[in-house]
This record gives sequence, C-alpha cells and structure tokens, in this order.
Amino acid sequence: MSLRIAVQMDPIETINITGDSTFALMLEAQVRGHEMVVYGPDALSLKDNHLTARVKPVSVRDEKGHHATLGETTRVDLGDFDVVLMRQDPPFDMNYTTATHLLDRIHPKTLVVNDPTSVRNAPEKILVNEFPDLMPPTLVSRDRAEIEAFRAEHGDLVMKPLYGNGGAGVFKVGKNDENFNGFFDLFAGLSREPWMIQRFLPAVRAGDKRIILIDGVAMGQLNRVPAEGDIRANLVRGGAGQATELTKREQEICARIGPLLRERGLIFVGIDVIDGNLTEINVTSPTGIRAIKRLGGPDLAVPIWDAIENRLGKS
Repeated sequence: MSLRIAVQMDPIETINITGDSTFALMLEAQVRGHEMVVYGPDALSLKDNHLTARVKPVSVRDEKGHHATLGETTRVDLGDFDVVLMRQDPPFDMNYTTATHLLDRIHPKTLVVNDPTSVRNAPEKILVNEFPDLMPPTLVSRDRAEIEAFRAEHGDLVMKPLYGNGGAGVFKVGKNDENFNGFFDLFAGLSREPWMIQRFLPAVRAGDKRIILIDGVAMGQLNRVPAEGDIRANLVRGGAGQATELTKREQEICARIGPLLRERGLIFVGIDVIDGNLTEINVTSPTGIRAIKRLGGPDLAVPIWDAIENRLGKS
C-alpha cells in the first residue's frame, strides 16, 4: 500500500548523498512506491491546532549532483499524511525542541519517526545517562568546581557540548592541562548549556563503533577510526569506516537498551560504543546506514521501512 510521507530535513539540494541516511531512507521509500514531499522546520505553521507546512513533492535518484527533482511548493496539512520523518540535523536547540512540540500535535495519528516526545526527552547525551553501568565515568555539568573534582579523580577527560553533533566542539583535556581554564572560559562564554564530560578512553584510537538499532534490535554496525592527530571518529570529521562485528559486550548493551527504545517509539537509533563503553544514544537524526552498506553490510533502509510499516499495520 502506498504511503504519504513528509520528510522534515535540511535542504535536500545541499546534502552529501554519499553518507546521508535520510537520502537512503528516501530511496527505499520510492522503491516501495510511497509518495514523498520535503520541507524544512521553518516551513511549519500551527493554526487552530492544525499543523501545516509548505512542502515540495520530490523524487530521488542515486546520482551525485542530480539526486533530487522537486515540484511546486504547496501548503499541506501534515495530519493528512501517514508518516513524517523528522530528520533535520541537530544542534538540539530551542528550534529543534519547538519542532518536536509542533509534531506532537499530529503524532501518533500521523506516525512521526522518531517519536517527537521521546526525542525531546532523550537527546543523545541525556538518554544514555539512564544506563550508568554501561558508560565510562560521566559528568553533566557546567560547574567549574565539579568539573575540576571530576578531572582530579579521572585524569584525562573528553568534554563535548551537551546538545552538539558531528564531533563539533569536542576536545580532550589532560589531568594537568594548562589549557583547561582557557577552554572553560571560552565555551562558558559561547553557551549557557552544560557539557558532557567523560573519562578519556585511549581505546578510541582503535575505533568508536556505531551500532544501528531498529525498533530496539541491533541490525548493523561499523567501526569508525579517528584520523591521525584527532580523537574524533565521526566520518564527517575524517574518521575512516571499517566493517566490524559485535562483541559479546556490545550485544549485551543492545539487549539492555533495546526494549526501552522500542517502548518509547525510537525506531531508528544509532549508539556509540568505545571499548565496551556506551558513550551516546543518538535519536535525533542518526546516520551511518549508507556507510554500513558501502562496507558490505545490509541496506538498513529496508528494515527501517519494514518497522515503520509494521507500526502502521501496513505490512
């Protein structure tokens, strides 16, 4: 059965289709005969409790530089659609939060993936704290005294913006690093938000594993190795992807968190694991499915759409 799908995303003209998971989902939706439109969060409007958006019909093809054909702009009631994919990139700021509130108006009658309430309540560096025994020592704070005490206890640290993405603003601070005060003052002046601070895991140099869970079940993974001279393994920061398998510990992590993800309507999730330590649960706009396929793994867009259709009772 053909579905009406609205994709809330960054401008499709600007995406890099080589690694874009949203594009992979759109390719699979088109193969299944689903009708698609695209729009950005700024196109949303709420009037008389009806959520509308200015959208453009879209068709896609796996050709760089010629990957999308857009139709004329129209305003539609998103409540008339079967599915909305909320796929704009973070940062998770008030604009992102507002979009989740607006999409709450139509979900679950229109299935929003991922569940907007759960996304709002579980940005990637917050949800993970529900599993402290699976994580490295972690502190969420902007209190200098607390951070100093944590550094004295654990030595080398990684500090990252609580609502950042793609490795931006992530830095390592040594136990006796004389740059700490400068870093603290700089970032405290740039944002009012806390940081996530974790004990540095030297094993990151061997890789930071991205594992994709679909409706709570681990279905694909890749190892991301940082570039020389960097601790960030994100592919967009120069990390190199490698084919890999799950260890017993990683299987245990997925088994622990999977039921919670399914219960909260988090259908497409990417977790990050370093040396058996869960560091993040990515629920906003996770990526990695094109890289997994490119490295010889499965096309995870297929089971993602199977899960969505199962939720709708269309399979």
